[in-house]
Amino acid sequence: MATATLSPGQELPDPVPFAAGLIRCASVTPVDAGALDLMERELASLGFACHRRAFGGPPDGPVDNLFATIGSGRPHVALAGHVDVVPPGDVAAWTADPFAGTIDQGVLVGRGAADMKGALAAMVSAAAAHVARGAPGTLSFILTGDEEGPAVFGTDRLLQWMEAEGHRPDMCLVGEPTSARRLGDVVKIGRRGSLNAWITVNGAQGHVAYPDRADNPVRRLIAILAELQGRRLDEGTPWFQPSNLEVTDIEVGNPATNMIPARAAARLNIRFNDCHRGSALAGWIEEVVARHAPSAETRIRISGEAFLTEPGPLSTLIAAAIEAETGLRPVLSTSGGTSDARFIRRLCPVVEFGLVGASMHKVDEQAPLADIRALARIYDRFLAGAFALTPSAAARQSP
Repeated sequence: MATATLSPGQELPDPVPFAAGLIRCASVTPVDAGALDLMERELASLGFACHRRAFGGPPDGPVDNLFATIGSGRPHVALAGHVDVVPPGDVAAWTADPFAGTIDQGVLVGRGAADMKGALAAMVSAAAAHVARGAPGTLSFILTGDEEGPAVFGTDRLLQWMEAEGHRPDMCLVGEPTSARRLGDVVKIGRRGSLNAWITVNGAQGHVAYPDRADNPVRRLIAILAELQGRRLDEGTPWFQPSNLEVTDIEVGNPATNMIPARAAARLNIRFNDCHRGSALAGWIEEVVARHAPSAETRIRISGEAFLTEPGPLSTLIAAAIEAETGLRPVLSTSGGTSDARFIRRLCPVVEFGLVGASMHKVDEQAPLADIRALARIYDRFLAGAFALTPSAAARQSP
């Protein structure tokens, strides 16, 4: 990156070429495709000590991760994100090669432009300014290649390694594309939890004309789903919308019109707020299933618990940086899906802020060059404010 004046919020190393270079790494989960190599080289050139850690194996791994740190003592501020992206989908529908990092009429087009390689480049630009200022304290990067996938061998495992090595940030900013319509309009201070359940009801196959000689699993499955969907989980909270249960798949696979099937299966997802714990919801599902179909098979995976970083010093820091750069006062929100912040929150307070996410995971994913550069300035302002905290104030950020 070419370096210019490094005053907070002013001219910074241009993040756009680096963002385009990251996009040219076709890092579809869990393949790294060189994206972490680029991040490591750039951070190492700034003086960061870089630690690569690969976890897991097929089919969901191995997953490469990177922890990079510079400085010592408090405050310890972490920047977090992921280099992996979702597949491009129908490549023929794109107006440009999804992995070319094309710049056209002031817009960077490519898979990961918004989610979240543009933000990673902005973070590196802000980090360069921070290093040039020489502020006391520790700055670190928490980077994974497994956020868009199962998220088993990514940030969660890297955090375990960090804890074992004594690396515990006071606060963390994740660069997810939280902005809704304009850069700076939304900051995420929490996320709902997510639970997936797979229910398989076994019956006895038979002729539809002789139902007494069979056991129709579809009847039992319908009763299970009706009871589960019939419960209103909660009314929401001041910071969270009501929890919702959605049936996402029903499968019987019966090719005959005159045959009662031997099995019926369904899949469902619950997005839940902090009124619930995943284990309690799992127990409820298992109890309902057992009552209607004692021999049914139930498999449940909780991919994250609901969490909230109460509005306070951390959200104030990022909101002030956004307002200084854009004039917008961001809305603090817990909407949307899950992110790796659900893991980071066990180490320290965490908020999320990044580019406009309207095009993420879509054909022609994109980010205006002006937004990427403005995001770098916002991150720079955030770091300047965070590192101006006294050690005692930084300590109060941690749980």
